[in-house]
Amino acid sequence: MEEVKLLGTWPSPFSYRVIWALKLKGVDYQYIEEDLSNKSDSLLQYNPVYKKIPVLVHGGKPISESTVILEYIEEVWPQHSLLPTDPYEKAHAKPGFPVSFLAAKKTSKSTASAFYSLFTATGEEQDKHLKEAKELLKIIEEQGLGKRKFFNGDSIGLTDIVFGWIAGWLNILTEVGGVKLLEPGSFPTLQAWIGNFKEHAVIKENLPDHDGMLAFYKRVREKMIASPIQ
Repeated sequence: MEEVKLLGTWPSPFSYRVIWALKLKGVDYQYIEEDLSNKSDSLLQYNPVYKKIPVLVHGGKPISESTVILEYIEEVWPQHSLLPTDPYEKAHAKPGFPVSFLAAKKTSKSTASAFYSLFTATGEEQDKHLKEAKELLKIIEEQGLGKRKFFNGDSIGLTDIVFGWIAGWLNILTEVGGVKLLEPGSFPTLQAWIGNFKEHAVIKENLPDHDGMLAFYKRVREKMIASPIQ
């Protein structure tokens, strides 16, 4: 059996996407924690252009970019499929689809920017991103989830994994940023999905510690506000 390694960093949601997929598939792998302030020779060797995590190394061959890695995992380890059987549903459940779908529906900047700016921005700028984030969550709830338990139906699939950061990270980022996004009664279908996703045995056992993340992102926010990028 060819060796599987994952180069990642805590608490990156992109690393956790790959961890969840490998765990759901039952694939044995070696996890290597990277210090992005002092990148290892292995990371520079396996991802010499972008020098970013995550990187999956399978049989000595590296694959980078989390959505590409997810598709690779689904193809190489077809057991416990993370895609629907229906061809149309399968096309819409590919990991690249939710990203491109939301990009087409975006209100101003990139999808990631709309949410991340709740954490990094202040004042009127933050208010603008809060409105944009709510519009994007509405799209996810109404046109992505519909009435399903998971995006994939009754079981977790690749789209759920791609959006998993909403379940594990969004409340942390908004709490640190001092804004209210997922208030009680808002986005009921999405909030039900968050509960279902986080209570799944594999996900529950492989989520970063809440208090640790809170402390980490508070430090990051303080640093960014003290030294804003020009």
